[in-house]
Amino acid sequence: MLAKTSYPDSPFFPMVLTCPDSEIDIATVWPSIVEKAQRATDNEPAMVRFMNEAVLQRDSLEEAVAFRLARKFGRVNNTEQDLRRTFMEVFEKDPNIGEEIRHDIIAIKERDPACPDYLIPMLYYKGFQILTSYRISHCLWKEGRRELAYYFESLNNEVFSADIHPAARIGCGILLDHATSFVVGETAVIDNNVSILHEVTLGGTGKQQGDRHPKVKSGVLIGAGAKLLGNITIGEGAKIGAGSVVLEDVPPHVTVAGVPAKIVGRTPEENPAAEMDQQLECPHTQENGGGI
Repeated sequence: MLAKTSYPDSPFFPMVLTCPDSEIDIATVWPSIVEKAQRATDNEPAMVRFMNEAVLQRDSLEEAVAFRLARKFGRVNNTEQDLRRTFMEVFEKDPNIGEEIRHDIIAIKERDPACPDYLIPMLYYKGFQILTSYRISHCLWKEGRRELAYYFESLNNEVFSADIHPAARIGCGILLDHATSFVVGETAVIDNNVSILHEVTLGGTGKQQGDRHPKVKSGVLIGAGAKLLGNITIGEGAKIGAGSVVLEDVPPHVTVAGVPAKIVGRTPEENPAAEMDQQLECPHTQENGGGI
């Protein structure tokens, strides 16, 4: 079980975000990745050098992730070696991050039918890499190292076309599918076990200060292109239709769709994020944000 992390500055959301125990032992994730990488080198000689560098020469998932992100982010002013050192310092300082990224990988494998194993998201899925980079910048933000946190946010935007403010709070077991153009504002909160498709925005409604971004509770499924704006709460187990613009609170276990989003039915699933059923309950709602 992860240690609890308090957020006393948010009166609009539960005070604690912590990953629950998984039905799958997170300790199996790294051995499985190593096994798959070894099999890849056996099956494809052209992949031997890459798999060795990215996985087989690494001692842990954290080290492999640090190598992969540093290879993506390396610049003249910050070399890959410098970045790997910084990433590993963060992982060592906050071991919770290692558990969070394992829960993320498990969530991707369980929910994405295109994902065959744990190796593929770690190496290739930018949704996972975006979240991991955010987790690093968030740790730096909490430590007061805000210039470096902003720098990594900028690299995330430049490399992956996604922008997550380092002060935002995101739980674990997150599937960020495709992830292009994902935007999360400073005071947004995403609870554990949420599934989000590409081009989703959790934004504000103007230039007001204070707590001004959405709060998304556990089990929510957010369709592609949905825009959630303002200090609103998306209730547990809700489903947001693709292209919807959500401006008001969404009750638990309902489906909303449209511009502006309206309730179109109740979710048949207890946990839409896990089921990933992107069909809405009412056929007539396929216009104006009806599908996910």
